[in-house]
Amino acid sequence: MRVRRFGALIGAGLALSLALGACGSDTEKTEAKTVVQKAKDDKKLTIGIKFDQPALGLKKPDGTYDGFDVDVAKYVAKQLGVPESGITFKETTSANRESFLGGGQVDLIFATYSITEARKAQVTFGGPYYVAHQDTMVDAGNTDVKTAKDLKGKKLCKAAGSNSFRRITEPPPDGKLDIKGVELVDAQSYSDCVAKLQSGALDAVSTDDLILAGFANQQKGKFKVINDPFTDEKYGIGIKKGDKETCEAVNKAVTQMYSDGTAKTMLEKHFAGTGLKLVTTVPQMEGCA
Repeated sequence: MRVRRFGALIGAGLALSLALGACGSDTEKTEAKTVVQKAKDDKKLTIGIKFDQPALGLKKPDGTYDGFDVDVAKYVAKQLGVPESGITFKETTSANRESFLGGGQVDLIFATYSITEARKAQVTFGGPYYVAHQDTMVDAGNTDVKTAKDLKGKKLCKAAGSNSFRRITEPPPDGKLDIKGVELVDAQSYSDCVAKLQSGALDAVSTDDLILAGFANQQKGKFKVINDPFTDEKYGIGIKKGDKETCEAVNKAVTQMYSDGTAKTMLEKHFAGTGLKLVTTVPQMEGCA
């Protein structure tokens, strides 16, 4: 009798173990779903953008969103099968982009996210969807900073999570100009950098020309971009590491966006009249290996 009961207990335990194992497999399958699969099945995506960058990613007082990054995000999402009504935009800063992707807070990121070798270790990048160039913005009345090399001895903004200051102060591969004697002033974001520039707390803000043009255009006459570009900043679409299927689908969508003329329309909508020379041909894709 005891043997039978013991055998029954073993059988019940084995059945429970198999059931739990099956549940675990289902969970793993759900977690392994790519963004492309999620878009197809749910018709919804959470997309990370900046909320404070004029002409790129800006949350307006009425709660809507505007900018080139926003428009590109809507276009790509539509190509993946998600209508605009299925998009939830989530504020994503330079400092939290990697953690938001890795932790699943967002599905994709369109947030002036320059593709770098260091970031590729943590993120899979689609695109680029545009190649910007780092430049420098100063007060409109500043006559001391004519080129980036004039930043020696000056106060330069260091935005949290951004690599732009390194292009000025460090050598390659992450740096560029290796200028010594630059005083770095911490800021939470580029909108914070601009506020500090306006208050006189720093002498210059150096980052992508599209970002600078947006801020300069927002407050006409207060700032000027010195037009001394010195890098190529490949704006990538942030995807969770290893999601090659989504990367390939995103690259196809970006190529289509340029081929059908939509990219040209978007760029002119947000940057016409800023003095920037806009490139309207499809960028060279980085590849999804």
